[in-house]
Amino acid sequence: MTETADRTAPAYALLTDGRTVEIRSAGPGDHEQVLRLYDRMSAEYRRMRFLGTSRTGAAEAAERDCAPRRPGHRALLARHEGTVVGVAGYETGEDRGSAEIALAVADDFHRVGVGTLLVEHLVHAARAEGITAFTADALVANHAVLEVFTDLGLPVARRFAGSDVHCTIALDAGSDADERYLDAVAERGSSADAASLRALLRPASIAVVGAGTKPGSVGRAVLVNLRRAGFTGRLYAVNPHAHSIVRTPCYPSVADLPHPPELAVLAVPADAVPEVAEQCGRTGVRALVVLTSGLGARQTAALMAAVRRYGMRLVGPNCLGVANTDETARLDATFAAHRPLPGSAGVAVQSGGVGIALLSGLARLGIGVSSFVSLGDKYDVSGNDLLQWWEGDGVTDLAVLHVESFGNPRAFSRTARRVARRMPVLTVDAGRSQAGRRAAASHTAAAATPTMTRQALFAQAGITATTTVAELLDTAALLHAQPLPSGTRVAVISNAGGATVLAADACAEAGLSVPELPAGLTAALAAVLPEGASVANPVDATAAVDSDALRACVELISGHGCVDAVLVALVPTALTEATGDDLLRALAPLEEPSDRPDWRRRPMAAVLLDQAESVRLLRTGGDTAVPAYADPRSAARALAHAAARSRWLRRPPGTVPAPTGTDPAAARALVDAYLATYPEGGWLDPARCATLLDAYGIRQQPWAWCEDEQAAVEAAARLAAPGGRVALKAYWPGLLHKSDQGAVLLDLAGDDAVRAAHRDLAARFGDVMTGVLVQPMAGRGTELVAGVVQDEVFGPLVLFGLGGTATELLADHAGRLAPLTDQDVHDLIVSPRCAPLLFGYRGGPTADLESLEQLLLRLSTMACDLPELAEADINPLLARRDGATALDARIHLLPRRAHDPYLRRLR
Repeated sequence: MTETADRTAPAYALLTDGRTVEIRSAGPGDHEQVLRLYDRMSAEYRRMRFLGTSRTGAAEAAERDCAPRRPGHRALLARHEGTVVGVAGYETGEDRGSAEIALAVADDFHRVGVGTLLVEHLVHAARAEGITAFTADALVANHAVLEVFTDLGLPVARRFAGSDVHCTIALDAGSDADERYLDAVAERGSSADAASLRALLRPASIAVVGAGTKPGSVGRAVLVNLRRAGFTGRLYAVNPHAHSIVRTPCYPSVADLPHPPELAVLAVPADAVPEVAEQCGRTGVRALVVLTSGLGARQTAALMAAVRRYGMRLVGPNCLGVANTDETARLDATFAAHRPLPGSAGVAVQSGGVGIALLSGLARLGIGVSSFVSLGDKYDVSGNDLLQWWEGDGVTDLAVLHVESFGNPRAFSRTARRVARRMPVLTVDAGRSQAGRRAAASHTAAAATPTMTRQALFAQAGITATTTVAELLDTAALLHAQPLPSGTRVAVISNAGGATVLAADACAEAGLSVPELPAGLTAALAAVLPEGASVANPVDATAAVDSDALRACVELISGHGCVDAVLVALVPTALTEATGDDLLRALAPLEEPSDRPDWRRRPMAAVLLDQAESVRLLRTGGDTAVPAYADPRSAARALAHAAARSRWLRRPPGTVPAPTGTDPAAARALVDAYLATYPEGGWLDPARCATLLDAYGIRQQPWAWCEDEQAAVEAAARLAAPGGRVALKAYWPGLLHKSDQGAVLLDLAGDDAVRAAHRDLAARFGDVMTGVLVQPMAGRGTELVAGVVQDEVFGPLVLFGLGGTATELLADHAGRLAPLTDQDVHDLIVSPRCAPLLFGYRGGPTADLESLEQLLLRLSTMACDLPELAEADINPLLARRDGATALDARIHLLPRRAHDPYLRRLR
């Protein structure tokens, strides 16, 4: 079922022209409005919709659309500012897996995406009901509706019969078709999102509401900045106590303005925000920037109600404002002290203070800004919106984000993956500590998010995540000025031995390698460098090196191809000062040799240990610059981030494989039956755990559930190989960590040992123990852990790493958000520190990696199929040459609603 249909509150979504419509279920109370929609249609469109011009067809359709909800029937309305502008519905017949679909759109809302939006929401609803296909009959001449079906992104089959065409839309065509559908949905969403932001970032007119008459007021500061930026559109101030402020005409209220402004900037007290927002909506304002902080729950609800009712986009509240340096916009609607430097970096932040620091840091580097948005409490416009704006604005080539929360992280991840292919996307991984998460929650009312989950999102989406604002600026400087390295091999060159050691250590700590240089290259270096130079790697050119020799050294190493980047660490010496040499000339851009078609400019970074700034860009001639750092660790981290981005760009995006031999229907039946018996949810007993894992083809160690001693003895004799041994595991509801409770007894051989073990468990745990699990002892292998955690915000996270009793102590785990691609699975397996154990570390046995990959993919599929799966934990997971086997598992179910993160709707 769609969340839209099942909740009292409607959903809101964007049309292709940026306007907002309300999407909600139709009901008996909507009959008059729906009939009015049909009556307003042109005669030609009515003929297309009802295959005739009679009003009877419209009346019957209105009755069907507004009938009470029932299984197999669903109708949705699209409303714009209270008027129904579209209706779409489906109804099943004898075949419950197929439903006939029909839609109608008001004449004045054609070609803005109303029909497509309604069908997308119907697809979501139908899939939840188990419907696998939509059918529709239309006239061949009804190009509008046929175009909706064709452009939807799902497979469509057509059968022509004279002037009619019968269409069948497959809703379950497989994962590849699903990806194509999601790509089509994302493309439509991106276009609509960008259109809705034009009034915010390229407005033709602005009103500053609450501009003060005296210096010191926030509103007046915004007005001053707009004037200084040279905003060329209509500009108004709103203040009932003035006729003009900063040479800007002033009016008593928004309703008194001579023309409705596209953008209104609100700098009024919190109590006044809802009423002013309502006035803006009634006047025709398209976007709001609310600078005001301290809104309570009632004021927030009223603000959002006005924003949604009138289809306005909202930045804030509690923000610094917005800016766009494009010559066609000249927008600085902020109260920052300095105007952003024009350029090509898009910046979006939640914290105004961090925003000011980022703008200042970028300006120091000479990196200009295309647009800047202070998101504040982020009730509407988010980082996802800004990524989509920058993707298509024709200016931005570097995206910088500082967000403390994610409203729809899975949709954000999908957008970021696409945008990061076109430009670097940088962020600060804020809130890594428990105290930091508390601060983020109190500052922005954001839900705390686990560090591993957030980092998984960044890694999968290709986002470059730094730990500090300073590190972000360090990395931005390199990405802005230099090409990407092909790998992690770095040559370190210096005129001081101590500097080479510091730089080499910094590279190693950042995950870069400093390889020895080949013999031919070292001989060439020795020939151009002063006597006594060390030409291995690091290269110590000695304090006597002059700029010509240093440049020759840099050229030889850069042009050889044995390294991927060059780090030059320089210190001032009396020798260079005496000769007047400027060693920085050695960093000037290298000329491309005409006889080397394979020549490629390798990225270069400098370390100037005596410079005051932490990082600056050295203009070395032409259009290029070299980032210079005061600390070699900063340079090394920036190079490591650049290498990681290069690696992410080189690999294919990956596909989501569909595991074979699964039975999701059986899994669904088990979950439904359990939650029907235990409505509050709970931990599954061993038998149910095993059955659920079986439904997804997850290999398990043979087992038997036994409720008494004799059954345990018989099961042990049946399961153990001749001369083999078994394990007994006690169980009772609520038991999670068996080893901690001493509830696992291993290496039991023979009937007597099994009897003694069972009596021991029964004596210690008494009536609380409901039974034991008997399993044959497994052979030697690597003990791992694999599992799933459903995050309320991020969705399912698949975890993998070192298992056994020390898994929590050592915390050697990696995580990726589901659904996993084949690339994600590979990353999961190689990311933990224990990964070498799976590849035959020190002559040890290798694990069956394909079996591990399959298990992780099956866990991912299970988590995506079953939103009620709150947690699944396979520990130990034994990895051997002959496959991966689950030795123990625990699964926690909770009553949760299915959520489609890709369904187009505003928050």
